[in-house]
Amino acid sequence: MTTTTLAVLVPLLPFLGAAAGLLLGRTAPGFVRPLAILPTVAALALAITVAVHQGGGRSIDAATRLTPTGSVPIDLALHIDGFAALVAVLVTVVATCVQVYSTAYLRDDPRYASYAALVSLFTSAMLLVVYSGDLMVLLVGWEIMGICSYFLVGHYWETPEARAASLKAFLVTKLGDVPFLFGLFALAADAGTFRITGILDAVATGGLDHPTLIALLLIAGVAGKSAQFPLHTWLPDAMAGPTPVSALIHAATMVAAGVYFVARLLPVFATSAAAMTVLAVMAAVTMVGSALAALAQDDIKRVLAYSTIGQLGYMTGALAVGDRGAAVFHLLSHGAFKALLFLGAGVIIHAAGTNSLAAMSRTGDLPKRIPDAYWTMTIALLALAAIPPFAGFFSKEAVLVAAEHTALGDSATSPSGAGWIVLIAGLLTALLTAAYATRLWLLAFRGRGPAAPDHGRQPIAMSGVLWVLAVPSLALGLAVGQLAGWFDVHALTPTVTTAVLGTGVAAVGGIMTYASWRALRYKAGTNIPLGAVAAHPDADPATSEEEAIATHEAAYGDIASAPDPGDPGRLLLGPLHRHAATGFHLDALYAALFVRPVRAGGELVRFLDREVVDTYVRAAGTLPRWLGIAVRRAQTGNVQTYLAALLAGSVVLAIAAVLVAAAGA
Repeated sequence: MTTTTLAVLVPLLPFLGAAAGLLLGRTAPGFVRPLAILPTVAALALAITVAVHQGGGRSIDAATRLTPTGSVPIDLALHIDGFAALVAVLVTVVATCVQVYSTAYLRDDPRYASYAALVSLFTSAMLLVVYSGDLMVLLVGWEIMGICSYFLVGHYWETPEARAASLKAFLVTKLGDVPFLFGLFALAADAGTFRITGILDAVATGGLDHPTLIALLLIAGVAGKSAQFPLHTWLPDAMAGPTPVSALIHAATMVAAGVYFVARLLPVFATSAAAMTVLAVMAAVTMVGSALAALAQDDIKRVLAYSTIGQLGYMTGALAVGDRGAAVFHLLSHGAFKALLFLGAGVIIHAAGTNSLAAMSRTGDLPKRIPDAYWTMTIALLALAAIPPFAGFFSKEAVLVAAEHTALGDSATSPSGAGWIVLIAGLLTALLTAAYATRLWLLAFRGRGPAAPDHGRQPIAMSGVLWVLAVPSLALGLAVGQLAGWFDVHALTPTVTTAVLGTGVAAVGGIMTYASWRALRYKAGTNIPLGAVAAHPDADPATSEEEAIATHEAAYGDIASAPDPGDPGRLLLGPLHRHAATGFHLDALYAALFVRPVRAGGELVRFLDREVVDTYVRAAGTLPRWLGIAVRRAQTGNVQTYLAALLAGSVVLAIAAVLVAAAGA
């Protein structure tokens, strides 16, 4: 087979697996798990083969005309460069791990067949985005991921949290997709093509007439899909879905799509200094705000969700300073350790019977119950905190180095102001990231209290996947020298200045959090019991998680935080804690500015429809109805009455004729 044929099969196999899984889910349930895993594993093998053939060299391009449009043509096209080849490998690795993990995590779930099929379709859609060489075909994958996220986030549809979260994710991302679609049309109109290669050629020759408008419209769509300020609010609430879905969305698919899209078309954005500055400001606000919010969350998955938003901010910041190599490198390393963190969190929630860090901090012996999750999550948290030699250190340093170069005026694609914005925000976020990573580890694994329930050894399908993902989380950064050829042929190695600054502030953040935890841990009166969010201890992992989500707000009065006096985040944030726990009240602001006016408008329309429009409709039928009643009463069936009426009518007509004749004479 040619490389092009292999590349076509990469997104096609998961799609076929999804279709077969949906068709056979009820009639042949024994085939569901093989149909979930085998196509994804085959796609992984083919993606690796395509990456080896591409080798970081010249891009692989192939196209066929999909349909004549009469104006700008649409092609079924492939465009596989080094970025696409490596990102496809990441997507298939994480998707395979999620599918294998899910066979144990949702082993008793009655809706597993549809769940597995949707995960395969989700994977196929992201691979279509990665390999597509035509923006309209890319848009198909982009939108399929949106609808898949709606169903997967709402998998526990019995709980109001899941129903609200799925609807919110769909609506907020669609809010960004509207300007995104206009941006695609404007870009194609200026460039005369939807083909990525043609667009890049048009940019190189100065063929874009409205670069700033196009870039800003596209940024709106990217902000929605990649959960960047101000359209990031859907992602923390999406934690109401199953943990494997969270791992897939956060590590390798939906939220990565926006960053990948900008990296694909970075020359388009680089034609506008204003757009690059907007991208830098958006990244900076996202990074710092999400890190502060993560430090205040009680739900372990919401901590990781805000962490994802912040790490995506790093990637957006790298793009804002014109270095797509650093952005995609951080996307790859983040995909590995964030998938590990979420899947490890699923094991913790099952073992502790809760998603609450406050409750976990009052649970003893948790590391002994789940040693695999303990050690692998420790590796992943060190990578998240950017501690050398873990993968996150090298990829985050690549972002800081790119920002430093731009700040010092060494970049021809981005203004120096954007470099300073990203650099300062990146260093502050590094401190906060280490703080909330340390807090999560201390509260989850260093709790004191009754021993956690003993569920026995975790299934190999869950623990084995954690160790698979631990390898790139630990070692991917060590391959930074060999990856240069895949990333625009420039070095991604850290410099002494940024390495010392980045590692130094991370160490400060970790030490401050540990000192705060120690002070509160041994302070009199803080070790009192706290109302735990306990799920049924003998339930399967998915049921434990569903029950934990449903009972958190009932126990603590808040879906995000808990009144825990032993939480180091409260001490570190001080009066800022209550604002950070609610995401700085953005949901309340949006509710006041948009949700309530829209609902009020809906109520007004409903009132007008029922009380005004329906009144006219009912009135229009009233007169004929009364007329019919009168006529019906005249139909007595009495012949004498009919003759009398006929005679009376004849007399009236005769009199009328006489009067008319007299008037005419």
